[in-house]
Amino acid sequence: MVLFATTLAAILIATGPAWIAQAQAQDVAIETPSVVLHDVPFTVTIKDPAGDIIPGMGPVLRIGDQTYPIDVVDGEATVDGVVIDGGDPTFAVAHGGGETLAETQAEGLPGWASVLPALLAILIALIFRQVIPALFLGVWLGGSLAYGLSLSSLWYGLMDTVPVHVLGALNDWGHLAIILFSLMVGGMVGIIARNGGTAGIVKAIVGIASTRQRAQLTTWGLGLAIFIDDYANTLIVGKTMRPVTDKLAISREKLAYLVDSTAAPVATIALVTTWIGFEVGLIGDSVANIDGYDEAAYSIFLKSIAYSFYPILTLLFVFVVAMSGRDFGPMLNAERRAASRGLVSREGAHTGESAEEAKEHAPKPEKPQRGFNAVIPIVVMVVGTFVGIYVTGQEVTGPDASIRDIVGNGDAYLALMWASLLAVVTAAVLSIGQGILTLSETVDAWFAGARSMFFAMIILTLAWSLSSVNETIQTGDYLVSLLGGTLDPQLVPAIVFVLAAATAFATGSSWGVMGIVMPLSIPLVWAIMAANGMTADESNYHLIYATAAAVMGGAVWGDHCSPISDTTILSSLASSCDHVDHVRTQLPYAVPVGFIAVVGGLIPTGYGYSWWLCLLVGAVVIIALIFALGRRSDTGTRLSGPVTAPEPVQSPGDR
Repeated sequence: MVLFATTLAAILIATGPAWIAQAQAQDVAIETPSVVLHDVPFTVTIKDPAGDIIPGMGPVLRIGDQTYPIDVVDGEATVDGVVIDGGDPTFAVAHGGGETLAETQAEGLPGWASVLPALLAILIALIFRQVIPALFLGVWLGGSLAYGLSLSSLWYGLMDTVPVHVLGALNDWGHLAIILFSLMVGGMVGIIARNGGTAGIVKAIVGIASTRQRAQLTTWGLGLAIFIDDYANTLIVGKTMRPVTDKLAISREKLAYLVDSTAAPVATIALVTTWIGFEVGLIGDSVANIDGYDEAAYSIFLKSIAYSFYPILTLLFVFVVAMSGRDFGPMLNAERRAASRGLVSREGAHTGESAEEAKEHAPKPEKPQRGFNAVIPIVVMVVGTFVGIYVTGQEVTGPDASIRDIVGNGDAYLALMWASLLAVVTAAVLSIGQGILTLSETVDAWFAGARSMFFAMIILTLAWSLSSVNETIQTGDYLVSLLGGTLDPQLVPAIVFVLAAATAFATGSSWGVMGIVMPLSIPLVWAIMAANGMTADESNYHLIYATAAAVMGGAVWGDHCSPISDTTILSSLASSCDHVDHVRTQLPYAVPVGFIAVVGGLIPTGYGYSWWLCLLVGAVVIIALIFALGRRSDTGTRLSGPVTAPEPVQSPGDR
């Protein structure tokens, strides 16, 4: 009984409010962060609605032996730049004569402790290659630090993880909108895969592949066409093009590269994909609590596309390699082996069919496979999104505003939900109306597709929770105090790219890395900009867009290079390519593109050079690199006999 009572009391204490410490004596109240960092400036607000603070009596805010004068205007006073040097501070408002009007306490932490949750999340992800436990432990540690440095705080922090931090992350309209949108898009992908619409698109494109060059360009084009989801892209394109490339003596290594290096880059920057909800959700949470910056998350995403140097340059690199027929490094050896000896895989290679193939995603073989059954729902979703943003933005700005202002003020969350709902309804009506699927089969297909998004939604929710915890323990303020005076804000996007790339390489999860790094990076670059007096000028906002793009681009780069990446593994499986051979041949292509993206893109744009100029220069360098190092390995072998596209599938799992 005693144990039960003790546990219940601990839970009740642990689940109490954990953000604003507030005390009130008479009608004077002191508001401080619940956690303040030693030697890091913060703000204290004093509220005096009844006018108990008398200006003539020299009112002060007293913290230990420090005093700060108080100037109350309209019942409120703000004291900026408050600094404590240790311990758990006690704040008191008093008159010069010593009469105390209000008093409160806050937890004090050394500054280095505030980075431990994010650092722990990164280290656990690197060591164990598990993103969800890493994020959970980060949230737990952050919640514990909100109660101070003690063993008992670990218990309180654990009890806060779900009812305070996770529930708090879900108790947000914007967050729930992103989750619903992602589930709806996943469901739509499931329906159009099951009704044969995706297979219809594939058949239409495969018909033009009759030479090695055309087959490679078709693979690239098919990767762009199936932009809606990277998993569906990887499995559909790999399985579809494999018999084509085999007959044309194109190596399995080249096919796996074409598939892998198209899927994630296009899903990252396409306007409406299964990635968009995740990315917009992270961006929105990252900027939600930045004072002085209120740009819509979807607007930031749209503007970040221009700075997505790695995804864009990678798509260009794949196109030039396919168009020119030139290769270098291990890929050249693989292509020469295939072209000269007809061996699409090396002797002794371990190839196999994808273990991820699920019958529930395959279209019915006896039913027609019509491409418009996929095209129409996708078009409805894309068009519906922009119409929704325009309508909601016009309600705010009025009909005479510019397109930029209307889009900037549109409610992207509401628009995405409208569009995804219409897309699902359209896909369902097309499937049932043509007799391709029954109502029950349509619901099952929707559920199978929605289920594939569940893992990502767990990551996103924990990422939101970690972001909230980092805000509570003032992680951003500490990093700014540590780096703000020494780190050049123009270099932040490049540094963020390297950090995201290294973490993604070690963990193999681009989505997990975005969930960890994005909530830290955007507040950090804004704070460093503020420390350098750059936030007042909107011409500096490109650093925000470039940083968001750097997180996403770095995560994709690490995913491409990592042998434990899920999309890299799926690309190998769908292409029946030895996984080690795929990694060994793709790495020499991904590394120079990543280097060009940082040195020729993120760094120059950070210092104010035009993004389009940097993209143009990067494109020229990539073309020159391929023609300087690359050599042709074929003589234009032609396709012999017809090729039938296999059934496309989709796989659930982690990004």
